[in-house]
Amino acid sequence: MKTNKSIDGLTTRDAKKLAAVRVAQKNASISAAAKTKKSTKKVPISSKQPTTKTSSPVSTKTLSTTKTTTSSKIETSDITPTQKVEDFLKPVQAFDFDDSGELKKSKDSVKDMKESTKTTDKKSKTKKKPSKARRIITSILLFIVLVLIGLITWAVFWGNDIIAKITGGQGNVFDLFSLTEEKYDPLKTDANGRTNILAFGTSGYNMEGDEGDGTHDGAQLTDSIMMISINQETGDIAMLSLPRDLKASPTCTATGKINEVYWCNNMNGDDEAAGATALMAEVGNILGVDFQYYAHLNWGSLVQIVDTLGGIKVTLDEDINDAWWTGAVYEAGVEYTLNGEEALGLARARHGTSGGDFSRGASQQKILVGIKDAVFEKNLSLPDMLSLASALGDNLRTNFSLNEFKTLAHLTFEFDLDSMRQISLWPDYMTTGSINGISYVLPRAGVGNYGVIQEYVAKMTSNNPVTYEEPSVIIYNASEQPGLASKEHDLLVEEGYPYVFTDNAPEAEYPVGTTLYMVGDKPGSKHLLEAKYGSAHSAEELPEGITREYDFVIIINPESTDTTTTDEQ
Repeated sequence: MKTNKSIDGLTTRDAKKLAAVRVAQKNASISAAAKTKKSTKKVPISSKQPTTKTSSPVSTKTLSTTKTTTSSKIETSDITPTQKVEDFLKPVQAFDFDDSGELKKSKDSVKDMKESTKTTDKKSKTKKKPSKARRIITSILLFIVLVLIGLITWAVFWGNDIIAKITGGQGNVFDLFSLTEEKYDPLKTDANGRTNILAFGTSGYNMEGDEGDGTHDGAQLTDSIMMISINQETGDIAMLSLPRDLKASPTCTATGKINEVYWCNNMNGDDEAAGATALMAEVGNILGVDFQYYAHLNWGSLVQIVDTLGGIKVTLDEDINDAWWTGAVYEAGVEYTLNGEEALGLARARHGTSGGDFSRGASQQKILVGIKDAVFEKNLSLPDMLSLASALGDNLRTNFSLNEFKTLAHLTFEFDLDSMRQISLWPDYMTTGSINGISYVLPRAGVGNYGVIQEYVAKMTSNNPVTYEEPSVIIYNASEQPGLASKEHDLLVEEGYPYVFTDNAPEAEYPVGTTLYMVGDKPGSKHLLEAKYGSAHSAEELPEGITREYDFVIIINPESTDTTTTDEQ
């Protein structure tokens, strides 16, 4: 059984169609040859050839020749449908076949292919290679890109690590992009509208307590405990320090001092929040304060922080002579510039002082103010900022979120930090004593009796500056109208001013209206009085004969500058 030959690249079905077309072509050729024979003259037949009416089979070669000879004589009207199919197929025929039906290669196509190959080879050979300089520049650019990718990756991981340490995992480096927004969420507050932060410090050169060649036993004892109370509305900031030897509630040791509370609840150093929370509760119970935040600083980092800032300036309120223990020897009222080691020595100095631990707490507050001043005054370079961030990241732990840090930073720039108030419990509210041979700091009211201390702290952290500043005010009547000074006296007393006095102004010329003068340093009260009487004049502007023994002077002269004093104030 014969099989149909197929053409490379065609299916059997397509091959059958092509064979049918060939048959149609042959039939068309035979038909055309028959018509041509009828239309032409008869050619004499040789006598040797037998005459017969039966047409003999015509070979394919003969038909092909006949077709070639006669095709040009065929008119359009004589073309059969089969011939039209044949003519239609010729222009689009993509293949050429031999008698057996096999595909023949076109000489022209082979020639074109060879020429195309030669042209491609020629172009590839003539293509210019990149110059050496170009290759070097490309390599440098690639290296720079790789370095930048590496730096960005390092910055992300390094930044995340620092932020996670400082905020206790409450932020990441990508949150920094939100810090550019001019929107500040208020900090948490207590029932009185104040934000209270417990700042405490441990010793050592890192958070693990390493100091020098080893780790000392008291590395996780809180050598400093400080309350920072902020009024976000007025900008008032009050700081108060507690001594480390203060007798506290029972702790994990028989001693029971307040500096053990953090360590007892974070003995293995792996639960910062538990230790800080316990210390906030204990200090809050003593002072009667509700704490919203804490900040744990390793005082050992003070060396790196202060040196990064190029030193800090400190002026103490008392003489310190602790040459034997810390090397801290300073005179009161003298401004000193301290390096890192000197600042650390002062932060630890409690011998050779008038108040012991209370003096040390006051010195630590001065150091924090000095750091604040240095940060604002110094234009930190990028390496300095990275060094400072690294020091803080390794030595500061808080429960502030990154966004709350943003708010705190904004408030720091907005507030007048020079007016920060330092509150002291020594010596009016605390004393020293011994229990079972152990030295303690105790409330003057008795062991565990913190009522008087709490009242004092509430007064000093009041949102009314008149309450904690207790300004003295004298009101002069410089007119002939009686009762003007007395009327203002009553109004101020109703508003809480504790010391208000009246008098007649000496006979002289005074500005028309009510004039306010500030003599003492009571910024909070000044702000309130200025809201009532206008901007305060300095003490140097006081008229002759007016006393300077009061914090504020108010002179009332509603009518004229030439007055005569009266007995009616």
